[in-house]
Amino acid sequence: MSALQSARQSGDAVTFRTPEGKDGPKISTLIANSPPLDPNSAYCNLLQCTHFANYCIVAERDGKVVGWISGYRPPDDPSRYFLWQVAIDASARGEGLARKMLDMLLARESMKGVTHLITTVTRDNEASWGLFRSFARHRNTKLKESLLFDRDMHFDGKHDSEWQAEIGPLNQIYS
Repeated sequence: MSALQSARQSGDAVTFRTPEGKDGPKISTLIANSPPLDPNSAYCNLLQCTHFANYCIVAERDGKVVGWISGYRPPDDPSRYFLWQVAIDASARGEGLARKMLDMLLARESMKGVTHLITTVTRDNEASWGLFRSFARHRNTKLKESLLFDRDMHFDGKHDSEWQAEIGPLNQIYS
């Protein structure tokens, strides 16, 4: 594990690292305790912690998982990073942890060449919109919004529409 992945941030005792398979149950619990996030199957979380580990990050404090970001680089456009979920434990909210995690994740060698972060968010998820607007400002870049998955057309009326947020171009920060 590189120094970047396990760096301890001074003052907040949070360790950032690449996930492992054994983290799956902890990730599932964190997501379940973080509405309005859609819960994934335990199997999905295990795959993210193993097959997609280089594109995910865990934040721990005193041995407890307090933050999680999952995502991947779409095979048809590896210049983009699709951020699947951000989950922050209630005990760590308001500390800027999600933005720190994004910075650490995007600084990894496995993210070299990523120029844009993309994700989808429902309109009412104010915490996520706040994070993505803040991150775009932090990186001194643009955030574009567009409808990607319509409530009726794509979800048969059973899920709110998902809006794509595209942040970029990103200033690369590699160690």
